[in-house]
Parts: sequence; structure tokens; C-alpha cells
Amino acid sequence: MRGHDDQQEGMFSYISLEKRVPEDHPLRRVRRMTDAALQSMSLLFAKLYSPMGRPSIAPERLLRALLLQAFYSVRSERLLMEQLDYNLLFRWFVGLPADEAVWDVTVFTKNRDRLLEGEIAQVFFEQVLEQAAQQGLLSDEHFTVDGTLIEAWANRRSFQEKQPPPSRGSGNKGQKLLRDTHESKSDPDARLYKKSAAGEVKASYLGHVLMENRNGLVVQACVTAAGNRAEREAAEGLVASVARKAHQKRLTLAADKSYQAEEFITRLRALRIVPHIAEYEKETALSKNWLLPSEREDPGFAISQGKRKLVEKIFGWIKSSAGLRKTKLRGRRRVDWQFRLYAAAANLVRLAKLIPV
Repeated sequence: MRGHDDQQEGMFSYISLEKRVPEDHPLRRVRRMTDAALQSMSLLFAKLYSPMGRPSIAPERLLRALLLQAFYSVRSERLLMEQLDYNLLFRWFVGLPADEAVWDVTVFTKNRDRLLEGEIAQVFFEQVLEQAAQQGLLSDEHFTVDGTLIEAWANRRSFQEKQPPPSRGSGNKGQKLLRDTHESKSDPDARLYKKSAAGEVKASYLGHVLMENRNGLVVQACVTAAGNRAEREAAEGLVASVARKAHQKRLTLAADKSYQAEEFITRLRALRIVPHIAEYEKETALSKNWLLPSEREDPGFAISQGKRKLVEKIFGWIKSSAGLRKTKLRGRRRVDWQFRLYAAAANLVRLAKLIPV
């Protein structure tokens, strides 16, 4: 018998959002880990808000919505609000009842900026990482470091000469660089940079990741201004924090050829870290290998180099799926906050596959 195409809307629905989401949906596991991390941050959230006044967007719902934006490649907050209005899966994950109105996009972005003050992204990242440690999924001996280019929300034409001009002696040993004399009017923290000789010069930042080699989870993340030495300087800060917790363990660090520098490798040895850094096939005056024969012939060298591809998968997910190939936030602090949050999101996606049901 043919069914009737009735257009009358039902007045009530007796099926909850919880029942509409399949039991084996991958977001269920992500939601449990997210709720566990947010629950431990309750006291921190309380310090960010006044005890008086009208209630704002709950920070827990705000962070869940931002995670959805990364998981489902939602390109803007305005489109995210549209999805929350009619997508029941999104409403369930955020914790928004089916009959509750969604937030105005301006109110949403202003409340998001409030979370910058409390370094919420870093704390959330650490809470997610703690769950991985409790499951025994982290390696505390073998790591990989790498950096990637993040295009800033600024055009090359926005770079203009600084007013007033910089004082004499700024820059490196009195030499004036482009960043000393010019800055972008759209994003003053961005710098013109290209990562390869064949690449195009763009206003950019550099995102850095320290990955453990056992399961490819991010253990440290940060964003710095773009520069020729920025990758190695950021890597020194990332591995130093790990070396302090090593308790005399033998650590290894894998990296690509851009980290093949005498000063950086010497610093790793001082931290008791064995450098497993890719070498140049042909040495020149500008490209020289600095590894010792014992480091080059280390039995774990080939294994560390084989694990390097995992960090490229992390960057690929953050830039393609999460949409951070070109950031829409301005200022290094905001971009750093977003990069850390998306690094935590990448860990959540990875942990959903690693932790047994």
C-alpha cells in the first residue's frame, strides 16, 4: 500500500536526541573523552566568569561546538550556527536541547574570545593527553618534531612601512630586516615567509608539533612567528620540557633536514637526547651533516625516520579537515590558541581508534 505524503507537522516528539544517535557512532567515544576533560576544568571556568549578571554561553558547550567545527570542516562560525539549528547530531554533541534556540554568531565569537584569557586550549589539551597517559598510550622516550606553515589572514599588499621608523640598531647586529621596517596593517604579528625555495612568499605563521612515536599523539604544540630559525628555536623549547621529565632516560628525537644544524644538535646532546635527524646526501657549504657516526649508526635511527610520516598526517588533518591551512584569526596569540585546540582535537580522533571499547 502506498504511504501518504502528509505535510502536517507533529506537535510533540517523544524520541530524545540520545536515542537518535547510533550506539556505535564514533562521536560517542569522543564525547565521553571530551566530557571527562571538561569536567576537570570546571573550577578554571568558574574563575573566568562573574558570579552576577545574565548567564552567557556555557564554556563546555562553546568548546564542544568548536571541536565540531574541526571534526566536520565547518568553514565559519556562521555556518556552524546554521548547522546547530537543524543538525540533531550537532545538538546532541554540544548538549543543546532540540527546542532551544541557537546563539547569535556575534555572541558566540565574543564568548570564544573570553576563553583566550584563561589559556583554556592548553589546559584542555593537557587533560586529553592525561587520558592517553592513563591508558598507557604515550611513549616517554622517542619523539618527533616538525613545523608547518599556516597562512595568516593578511595579504602581501597589506605590508607597509612602520610609522615611526624603527630606531637605529634594530634587527640582527644592526642589520635592518623586512620585519623591522614593515608590518601588515591587517595582522601585525604575521611575517612574509616561504618554507621552500620554490614556494610563494605569503604572510604566515609557523605551527610546531612534538609527537610521541608509539601511537602518533601530539604531546606539545605551539605557534611562532615565521622565520628561518623559528623551527629549531621552537623545537628546543618543546623538547626541553620533555627532557626535564625524562629522569635520566635515553631520549631520541626524529626530524627532517631543516633541523640539521650544529647549534641545534649540540643543544640536543646537552639535554641527553640522541638526534635522529635526516641527513643531506651531498654536503655543501650551506648543507652540512653534523651527526656523529655513533648517532648515524644507532639501531633506532631508521625506526625514528619511519615514524616521521605520522607527524605529516597530523598536519594534514589540522590543515585540511580542521581547516587551518589559512587561519581566520588575527594575532599570534589567537592563532596559537586555535592551533593547540585543534591539536587536542587531532588527539581525540586518534584516541577514539586506539582506546578499546
